[in-house]
Amino acid sequence: MKDSAHKQEVLLLAVNGLCSLASVLAGTFLNVYLWKNQQNFAMIGWFTVAQQIAVGLSFWLGGKWVKEHNKMNALRLGLAVSGLFYLLVLWLGNRAVHYIWPLGLVLGIAIGLFWLAYNIVYFEITDAGNRDFFNGWMGLLGSFTGILGPWVSGWIISALHGERGYRLVFLLSLSIYGIAVVLSFFLKKRKSEGAYLWMEPWRELHRKGSAWRPAAAALVFQGLREGVFSFLIGLLVYIAAKQESKLGQFALITSAVALVSYWAAGKWFTPKLRSGGMLVGGILLVAVITPLLWNVSYGTLLIMGIGTSLFLPLYMLPMTSSVFDLMGESKESAGKRVELVVLRELCLMCGRMLGVFVFIAVLSVNDSPRVITWLMLLLGAAPLGSWITLHHLLKRKADASLLQ
Repeated sequence: MKDSAHKQEVLLLAVNGLCSLASVLAGTFLNVYLWKNQQNFAMIGWFTVAQQIAVGLSFWLGGKWVKEHNKMNALRLGLAVSGLFYLLVLWLGNRAVHYIWPLGLVLGIAIGLFWLAYNIVYFEITDAGNRDFFNGWMGLLGSFTGILGPWVSGWIISALHGERGYRLVFLLSLSIYGIAVVLSFFLKKRKSEGAYLWMEPWRELHRKGSAWRPAAAALVFQGLREGVFSFLIGLLVYIAAKQESKLGQFALITSAVALVSYWAAGKWFTPKLRSGGMLVGGILLVAVITPLLWNVSYGTLLIMGIGTSLFLPLYMLPMTSSVFDLMGESKESAGKRVELVVLRELCLMCGRMLGVFVFIAVLSVNDSPRVITWLMLLLGAAPLGSWITLHHLLKRKADASLLQ
């Protein structure tokens, strides 16, 4: 039985790894591709907003399918729609910038369906005892694909001089999504369980004394940073270096550092270290942005990227593990895991959209490098908000682990 469960863990990690590789192979340069056709930060911001709206709706509406029917089909459809997205980009070519909203919605649906199903299967396969270890391996795979994918795609784009290179990279990404779909058929069909409760996320937040209240606030703070940093860093690196190969090099170096830091965090991070680690990680994530106050160059961005890769696991592992632990606190909460995964994603979505709205609003008034840097510093401090709202819950978990 344990061997079977272990095989399922390895398969799930493999599917995640392929999805991550396909995503970083093309996704690292997707915003650059759009930027080169229309140099407008707001356009990239609205593309992100469209994605987040579709992600949130996919989680909430898709929750019924995942809970009451075959969640593996939702995962496969998410991979297939990701492939469809890159087919559309290939077809539209330079005209893609005129279809930001529909393209963003398609990509958001793909992301939403895949991660909804993936998070449920992840919860069912792991438990509180091995979740930090599994997250460490997931971070390792993400770092490894982050090393390989952007470097390869950056080299291809530079070697083929632009448009031809982008088209080949998008085709490669499409092919890898196809392989991931095939591999997903080796994952066992998971049992459906009960009826989907449409309003449970809202009811949980209104429940007096619910641990999900501080967790939800922490997730909104996490999303504040993620929404803007997910696209802005890559764009700034390209704008500073003016070469796709430099962006690939940046991703290679920072992902290599993340490979080591996630390995170390997965090996030594325990529940009793989560609160302190999260606080230290949040402070250091702000500190590594400060070199940009003096100069926004490839060098200072690389310093920030390396520092972020070193310290992000200190923040992300406690955030991920503690929230998923809440889903397994009781038989009742485990039975509502789909609804609670939906709640988690809706909170992240709200934070991401709020961050992007702030970004668009500020840059509509002033888009100077100095303003962008101060905005990054402000949004980059959001992990400290996560710690403030979550540290009592983390301390309770640490005390409980010491008693066991």
